[in-house]
Parts: sequence; C-alpha cells; structure tokens
Amino acid sequence: MLITVIKRDLKCVSHNLSSSVQPIGFFIIITSLFPLAVTPDPKVLQGIAPGIIWISALLATLLALDTLFKEDFVDGTIDQMFIVANSLYVVAFARIISHWLISGLPLILMCLIIAFMLQIPEHSLDALIVSLLLGTPTLSLVGSIGAALTVGLRYSGVLLALITLPLYIPVMIFGASCISADLIGLQWSGQAYLLAAMLVLSITLAPFATAAALRININ
Repeated sequence: MLITVIKRDLKCVSHNLSSSVQPIGFFIIITSLFPLAVTPDPKVLQGIAPGIIWISALLATLLALDTLFKEDFVDGTIDQMFIVANSLYVVAFARIISHWLISGLPLILMCLIIAFMLQIPEHSLDALIVSLLLGTPTLSLVGSIGAALTVGLRYSGVLLALITLPLYIPVMIFGASCISADLIGLQWSGQAYLLAAMLVLSITLAPFATAAALRININ
C-alpha cells in the first residue's frame, strides 16, 4: 500500500506539473532576488548564503504543505485509502515521502546551482547537501502534522504557518549553522548529527501524530 500511494502521487504530479513546480519556482525566485536586493559583493553574499538558502527552503516547503492532504480529503480519497489499508499511518507516511520527493529532492538539486550564484565555494557543497538531505525530510515530516490538523479548514494557510513555523526553527538554525561552520573552516559534524537526530525523531513520531490528526478530521 505504501508503494502504491507513492506511485499514485508521482503519477498525479506528471499530469499536474504546476503544483510541483510552484514551490521550486518560489525557491529560485527568492534566492535570486537576494543578491539584487542586498549586494553582489561575494564576501557579503557568502556570509549570508546559508540563511538565504534555508529560509527559502523552509518557505518553499511550507508553500507545498497546504495541498498535502486537502485535495484527497475533500474528494474522499483518504477515506478510501483508509478502508483499503486499514491504517492511516501507512497513508500518512506515504504522502510524506511523496511530498519530499516532489518538493524537497528537486530543491536540493537546484541548490547546487544556487550555491554558485551565492558565492558558496565548492568545498562547502558537502555541508550544504548533507544539511538539506537531513533537514528537508524533517520539514516534510513535521509539516505534515500541521497539514493534517488543518485539512478540514477552508482557508488554512495562516493557521498552518503558525503551527509549523515554530517547529521549523531548530531545523533551520542547525541547517544554516552546518553550512556556516564549513565556510569559516570549522567542523560541522556536530550540527549534522543534531539534524540526523531530529530526522530520526521525526520519522518515529510524526507519521503517528499525522495519522491521529487525520483520524480526528475523518471522524
């Protein structure tokens, strides 16, 4: 059932590319505007690049969260999935994986281009990729809880942001710190371990919390 739901989501994306391209386009626009708004000076850009990338990644992930469960909730697809799988945990976990594959993974690939535009040196690309590989799945996992809690609301964007943004702050801080430490020649493994710990904790708890929130809305 897990693989079936993921395949279905990816197939739906192929028929509706606008919904998946929107967060990536938002990420590219935000990161591209910063050098124009602040300064093109390489030293200044290099210093603020970690914050720019992580704030943009956070907001792009948040933009894609509102539709994580809403369309399937409105047309009754989640009810049917629950009947077939007999477990909202499987449905929730599958949708979270799909969300990351659609919005998080392309974002990481785009960062390789954005990094050079923001004057991030090649030796710091490892820290950039590792921080995003560990951090963006956590954003999807934690954000799914807020998306499930607000799935029954017609206009849930603001409330969803209020629920998820405070939970995103630790991930953003350690993700940006991971890159910043490498830029100034310090070890960044400590920040990476903390991001990995957050990811493990999120994988353990977030799907259960998301499933519980969906069950409340279904009942």
